Amino acid sequence: MVMTALPVAASTLVNACGMGWANVRCALREDTGGLRRNDFEPALALDTWIGRIAGLEDAALPSALAHFDCRNHRLALACLEQDSFGDAVRAASTRHGKERIGVFVGTSTSGILATELAYREGRRAGDASTIDAVLSPSFYRYRHSMFAVSEFVRTRLDLRGPAMTVSTACSSSAKVFAQAARAIAAGVCDAAVVGGVDSLALSTLYGFHSLGLLSRQPCRPFDAERDGISIGEAAGFALLDPAAESTVSLVGFGESCDAYHMSSPHPEGAGAITAMRDALTCAGVAPDAIDYLNLHGTASRANDEIEDLAVAAVLGAGAPAGSTKGWTGHTLGAAGVTEALFAVMALEDGWLPGTLNCRTVDPRMQCRIESASRPAVLRYTMSNSFGFGGNNCTLVFGVNT
Repeated sequence: MVMTALPVAASTLVNACGMGWANVRCALREDTGGLRRNDFEPALALDTWIGRIAGLEDAALPSALAHFDCRNHRLALACLEQDSFGDAVRAASTRHGKERIGVFVGTSTSGILATELAYREGRRAGDASTIDAVLSPSFYRYRHSMFAVSEFVRTRLDLRGPAMTVSTACSSSAKVFAQAARAIAAGVCDAAVVGGVDSLALSTLYGFHSLGLLSRQPCRPFDAERDGISIGEAAGFALLDPAAESTVSLVGFGESCDAYHMSSPHPEGAGAITAMRDALTCAGVAPDAIDYLNLHGTASRANDEIEDLAVAAVLGAGAPAGSTKGWTGHTLGAAGVTEALFAVMALEDGWLPGTLNCRTVDPRMQCRIESASRPAVLRYTMSNSFGFGGNNCTLVFGVNT
């Protein structure tokens, strides 16, 4: 069935390019990437580039929210305070009531860094009481648990509606758009805050290092010489409100899980193809209607090749496509919302982001990889997010007429 378009009434984001839309837009327009040589103190041993957000180490939560304190929630708060997003949510609360606004947040590791550092400190000091504190129910609930970030966001925004966290690796904060659309259609809520938050953590940095996937230079999606990914941290939120006016709406989504392998995509792109085709069907648009595709584009050799194969099978070779991970790094559980909002921005601005750091497009690519950013007349954009375990999600956005 073709879904009822959901207006994107407001949005905000924070990533390595900067705090809020003004800074991020400026970085994208000026081809100023946010990646830096690894300076994340807990993981300095790794020779890689990262998308770290400066200042989170010294940030503080309001005293009433101190029990939530961790890097992930500091990042979430920094994002919620940008772009007058809180004002937009309060206006929606007035329209619908606090109990009728849902909160759907994606993350891959939530506040696990707090647990990692507490264990490290406790073991270094031989202090069992520190480790015992980590194991306390309150520490886990408010910092480490997957639901902690959704509870934090709902509490900070003073909302009372349904809330849930989606954790499907790198598709987490794309799938929240689909979850919210279903909830609104079912009458569970009247509007929804959707988003994603993932901060730097030892598990992810050393985990991807153990897989041999981290690059020793800024990542180069779809480049002939690409050699791995750059991990970043980010947060992004959007307000989906059928009663609000907006220039862009969510018009389609598609989800799949091919479950081919824990960390490798299906070699024929089966799940990715299903997600993209279902998104087009949901949006009621033909493949040739897509004017720009924000690719998952991690810059790992296998992932880029298989995504290219899948895109060619669904959209053909004509649709302009690119990856924005050269600016932000791969932000894991926040990648879905970050890149979905880039697709929204492309429609709002009439501007197509290129593929930063891609100097020479891999000649084996079938897709039309846009190396440079440029103005463009856009009607529909698509965003791909593909996660470990074959958890795939594709979103389609359109200009309101």
